[in-house]
Amino acid sequence: MASHRLLAAVAITIVSFLCINAPPATGAVAEHTFIVSQVKMTHLCKETLVTVVNGQLPGPAIEVTEGDIVAVHVVNKSPHNITIHWHGVKQWRNCWADGVPMITQPCILPSHNFTYRFDVVGQEGTLWWHAHVPCIRATLHGALIIRPRNAPASYPFPKPHKEVPIIIGTPEDGYVLDVEHGKTYLLRLINAGLFSEFYLKIAGHKFTVVAADANYVTPYTMDVIAIAPGETVDALLVADAPPSRYYMVALPNQAPLPDTQTPEHSTRGMVRYRDNPCPSNSEAASVSSCNNEEGRPAGSSGDVPVATEMPDQHDTITSFYFHGNMTSRQSGTNGGTHQCRWKSTSTCLLCLALAPLLAREPPMTSTPLLEAHYYHTGSLNKTKELPDRPPVLYNFTDRALIPFGPKEKRLEPTTKEMLVRRFRHGAVVEMVFQSSAMLQGDSNPMHLHGHEMIIVAQGLGNYDAAKDVARYNLLNPPAKNTVLVPNLGWIAVRFVANNPGVWFMHCHYEFHLSMGMAAVFIVEDGPTVDTSLPPPPEGFPTHDDNLMSDGFYLKTKKSEASS
Repeated sequence: MASHRLLAAVAITIVSFLCINAPPATGAVAEHTFIVSQVKMTHLCKETLVTVVNGQLPGPAIEVTEGDIVAVHVVNKSPHNITIHWHGVKQWRNCWADGVPMITQPCILPSHNFTYRFDVVGQEGTLWWHAHVPCIRATLHGALIIRPRNAPASYPFPKPHKEVPIIIGTPEDGYVLDVEHGKTYLLRLINAGLFSEFYLKIAGHKFTVVAADANYVTPYTMDVIAIAPGETVDALLVADAPPSRYYMVALPNQAPLPDTQTPEHSTRGMVRYRDNPCPSNSEAASVSSCNNEEGRPAGSSGDVPVATEMPDQHDTITSFYFHGNMTSRQSGTNGGTHQCRWKSTSTCLLCLALAPLLAREPPMTSTPLLEAHYYHTGSLNKTKELPDRPPVLYNFTDRALIPFGPKEKRLEPTTKEMLVRRFRHGAVVEMVFQSSAMLQGDSNPMHLHGHEMIIVAQGLGNYDAAKDVARYNLLNPPAKNTVLVPNLGWIAVRFVANNPGVWFMHCHYEFHLSMGMAAVFIVEDGPTVDTSLPPPPEGFPTHDDNLMSDGFYLKTKKSEASS
């Protein structure tokens, strides 16, 4: 993982305090079996061989209650080496189940199996699971829904008539949501895409956002939802429009110019009122004409859904304000996550995204970093400490740095490095992610494993501590596991390093991760048994001398010889 995609400045001050830890799990055991295999599926009118779980795409949803224990038996019948990551699950003192290849565990080899076991104490909302190997997560993913113990009565928002998980990230059309007039629906939205933020709209309707990344937010109303890869959004939809059929459209956001890796293709579904009367011929003709102009099938008269006007495909301000509107339902003076004094003296990380330097994927070693950390072996000697300051400071948002721009060649590449940073247990860490004009200034969804980040501020242009710290929201900042660095802008976050283990931090754009936009955070043990990393669970796989690392994948010497 590399200094080329992620450069960070870290100035660490340790704060002594006690955080209220989650109580032990006392709920039921939710047991699942995931059989990973390749199946033939028709995709965009073409039959394709894809890797899926239990023969379905998306994969099976895991639905549990807060406090439950989850046990997932993964049987790998595919030809690929895989791991499964439980995106957003805190994994308190359970880094062994985080599912990151060669960071927390060896890969699950073909014809092998592995059981993940973790609890969901102190969390409720929409999360998801996915493969943590390149590109395979495009088809190896599913929802992970954690309901409060007394749901839906205990929801801090109006009781929904129905809950609807929707996974965004495939160009297939055809999803239909049937609604009844006057009823409220809780949409659990997940962006499982590899490389695109999406704008989601439903013609004639608005959303009330109530949660993001399994954290409740102060409800706010928007007519469009902006959701980046790795993010989840819970939103209420009230079926209060005249009964009819309405297009639901997910449009990939490409900024600032079309990207050849992201096709200009919107995905369309439909909201259909069960009590929909047949429209008049004049109404049908009007809608039909509008739809035909946008290339939608007109169908027969009276059979055309109402169209919606989408944001421009290169609009980034809509996303900036959508995310900027989020505040936590909990203030810094009321329990929960905020009982940890994250407002105290903090670490400062200035993270430069998309720097034009060379990359390295996770460690080129046969020993996972977590194993090396726990047993104090020498593998960590091959890593480099995340630097306090970027080696080169410049005008990060200078558009002349855009590829093929006049200043592109002025920035020299550095050597490949695996970036690691250690934190004493209880450190309060501040990170400022700064976007740059490299690669046309994409927005970047940064995901931190094992912790939640408190978003204290975001802005456009270059971060300036002298004036921007005064803008920090220390009263009710939202908590998220994935934060979106604005296009040609910055975002400031804080987290408490109180979960011992080895945790991955990376961009959730697959292509950025493969080029090294990632780092590893090692959180040291605390002063007590309850604040220290326990030994690996019984039967946990360790590295094997006949396994050789090849980036995220592992290949045996025998398989290499036969290839």
